[in-house]
Formats: sequence, structure tokens, C-alpha cells
Amino acid sequence: MQRFRSEVPASLAWVCAVLLLWTSTAGAAVTLKTSDTRLAAAFDWARRQALAYAFSGDPVGDWYEASLPGRQAFCMRDVAHQSMGAHFLGLACHTRNMLRRFAENISDSKDWCSYWEIDQNNRPAQVDYKDDTRFWYNLPANFDVLDACFRMYAWTGDGNYVSDPVFQNFYRRTVYDYVARWDLSVDRIMARPRIMNIRGHLDPTNRFQKNRGIPSYDEGNPKFVVAIDQLAAQYAGFSAYARFAQLWADSNEAKNALEKAAALRSLLNETWWDKSTHRFYTRVNLDHELEGHGMNPSLLYYGALEDGEKSGSVLASILDATKSPDAMGVEEQSHVPEILYRYEKPEAAYEQILDLTREDKARREYPEVSYSVIGAIVNGLMGIQVENADPGNALTDSMYVEGPVSTLPRLTAQTQWAEIDELPVRNNYIRVRHDGLRKSSFQNVHGPSLIWRACLPVSVSKLTVNGSAVPAKAARQHGQRLSCASTPVGSGDTATVEAIE
Repeated sequence: MQRFRSEVPASLAWVCAVLLLWTSTAGAAVTLKTSDTRLAAAFDWARRQALAYAFSGDPVGDWYEASLPGRQAFCMRDVAHQSMGAHFLGLACHTRNMLRRFAENISDSKDWCSYWEIDQNNRPAQVDYKDDTRFWYNLPANFDVLDACFRMYAWTGDGNYVSDPVFQNFYRRTVYDYVARWDLSVDRIMARPRIMNIRGHLDPTNRFQKNRGIPSYDEGNPKFVVAIDQLAAQYAGFSAYARFAQLWADSNEAKNALEKAAALRSLLNETWWDKSTHRFYTRVNLDHELEGHGMNPSLLYYGALEDGEKSGSVLASILDATKSPDAMGVEEQSHVPEILYRYEKPEAAYEQILDLTREDKARREYPEVSYSVIGAIVNGLMGIQVENADPGNALTDSMYVEGPVSTLPRLTAQTQWAEIDELPVRNNYIRVRHDGLRKSSFQNVHGPSLIWRACLPVSVSKLTVNGSAVPAKAARQHGQRLSCASTPVGSGDTATVEAIE
């Protein structure tokens, strides 16, 4: 068995020490104040539940549960999907440590897989790992982790995600060796075999042989060679790798990754689209034929579709599924609010948050639920985002990655106002308040000056910035018309933007 390496970069230790000092004086995690008692209760439950899953002092280092409760472990998929909520809860160093544990354990002997699940004692979880030839693994995982690493870099500004050789090795091995070893390139992925890279003779009774490289997060159906979520995750992974390559000032590597991401997106939007039903196929069966028409939320979760009929079809299928939410697995449902907010369906997203957090909700204790609810409220309902340069333009835009912090209120009639406080963004802590859909305030509580891009879901010619009228900049987001204005906010300062027409 490959032994784990336990070294942590000195710069990361310094970053974590600073964060611990700040959170000890300023508050342990993000808070929410609101006129909406149901939303407040949902947030408070999710915050308490998520923080109860965070631990320090174990051999693995700082970590939080990101698997089935009680396993005392974290798996690649769940960490990637819980990372945003964890960041808002002040657990950036936990996430950084966990992602690096996955990165450092990628190896040729495991066919460039890592350990799918790691326990508190810094060992691969024995329930799904026996040795490097016998283990459980879902192939979207490497790309999911790569995507999470860039998101965490964008929100934390932690340069270790860019410069640490352990991370760099993981990124490069994933987009080259891992893709080649598992036949995941665009020209091979739909013709690949289901079972690959076995050691010895094929044994139908060996559960690890058939699950050592599942080409999807769908673990219940063994009769396909690749599912659509595999391609969607790869698209996100290659897009993230292109951004890292831009940060390394490697224009050729960035161009190559962008071309691969574009090819995956084209394959999804053209080949996997069923024109007769106006829906996407779900998988390629063992006869290498496209089949099935599922909900396919991964296409929107990973941002693999353009606006229009195709994204609208997926969105409609998700909205239809929300009519019977208990028919969905809670892991899948936990990210539905985030998707619905992103695609401007705030009423449906709000109802999903309330459903996920109700006391009698089956399996609401699954860690992904509480972390995802926090993420959906911050990123979705409050619309707080860190804007990054488009990967196709970043090379000509001086690789401007650490862009403005943007906000967009998505409050419903049930929520008159809402205020997020103690929110970590790179070297800053910020406070954001929305009063309805026509007024937002932003306070730079701690940290250097930054740019706030305030958007409101209205169509007006002018906005006021701190009481002074300015021309509104029109924008669109997934069909929603927006009016935006940008303003610098110094350390300790507060700015307010309001629609005046």
C-alpha cells in the first residue's frame, strides 16, 4: 500500500494560522439575518449541522465529514460538492487539506486514481479499498476535485493551489495520464469498454473489478460504458485546468485545455441531444448506443450548456422532479437549489431549501445537505460571487483572475430583506444586505480595498451609488435582465446601490 505523505506547505500553515486568529476574534462562520423566519431557521440548522461535522487534531489533519455519516471519512465527490459551503463556514483550511490528501495519493499503480475515500486516521477507507488493484472509484472524481481546486483558489486567493507541486502533479496527471488510461478522450470515450485496467483474470464475483472505474456517479446501473455526467465533469475539469495553465503563464497548455473543453461541450450539445424528444440522452449502453432520458442536472451544475432550448429542457426536467422531491436521492437534491438559483428560478429554489431542511426530511443528516444549503443561500439567494476572467479571454486580459465581488438579490415574496455577515472572500470579510430586489448594501468589514459589482434584477437606465445617480450597465444572465454598477469599497467602508426608476 502506498503510504500517505503528511507534509503541509509552510505558506499554507501560515494562511491557516491567520484565518484561525481572525475567526477567533470575528466569529466562527458566516451568519444570516433576515425578516424571513423560515429561511433563518433553515440557515441556522444547516450552519449548526455542518460545523458539527468539522474536526481538527486527527492524524489526517483538519477535515469534515463528507461521506455517509458515521464513517468518519471524506470522499472525493462530496468534498468537491461541499467545498463552497465549507468555505463560507470558515473551513477553507479543512478543504485545502482534504483536497491535497486526494492530490498527493494519485498514482500509476492505481491507474492515476487517488483514494476515493479517506478516513480520520489518514488511511483509505477500508469499506471501498483493499489494495491498489482492488478499490471502488467513480471516474468523474478527478475532474470534480480539479474543478473544486480552482473554485477554492478563486475564493481564498491561496497560491498553494497554483504553485504546490503536489497539486500541479494531480492536475497534469488527470488531464493527460488519467484520460489516456481510462479512454476518456473525446475520440475514445463513447467507444470505450465498461471494465478496464483489471489485474489478473476477470472475475464476475469481484465487486472491485466492476466498480474500479465507474464512468459516472450512477452506481446502480452497470450496463453502460459512459454516462453524461462523466462528460460534464470533464468539461469543468478541463476548464479549470485551462485557468491554472493561464496562471502558470503557459499559453500553449491553456489553449490545449480550452480546445479539449470546447470539444467535450460540442460533443454533449450535439451528439448527446435527442432531437426527436428535445431531451438529452443519459448514457451509452454496452452496445455503444445512446439511450435513456433522465433529469441530467450535472449539465447545469458543471455549466456545460449554453442558454436556450437545451439548457431549458434540462431545467424543465429538474423543475418537474421537484414536484416529488422525495423521489430524488438526497445527494442529488442537495444541489438542486444552487442550480435553480443560478438559472433564475428563485421561488422553486427557496422551496427546495425548506424541503431539504425540514425536520422530517429523510436523510437530511447527510453532510452534503447542510453544506449545500449554506452554499445555495450565499451563492444563490444572495447571489454573491467572485468574478473570474473568461478562460477564453484571460490570456489577452492580462490573466486577470481576482476580479470583482458581485452580488445579485434573488429574494422571493417571503423574504423582505436578508443580510449575510462574516463572509470570507480572499483576504477580506464582507457583509452584504439586500432589501427586496431594488437595493443592496456592501460593507468591506476587513481587508484591502476591492471592487463590488452590484447587479439588480431590474431593467432601468440609472442606479444610485451611495446616493449619486450613475448610468446602469445592462446585462443578462440566463435570460434575466439585470442592471449593474461597479464601485470600489475601501477597508471598513460601506456602499449602497439602489434602483431609482
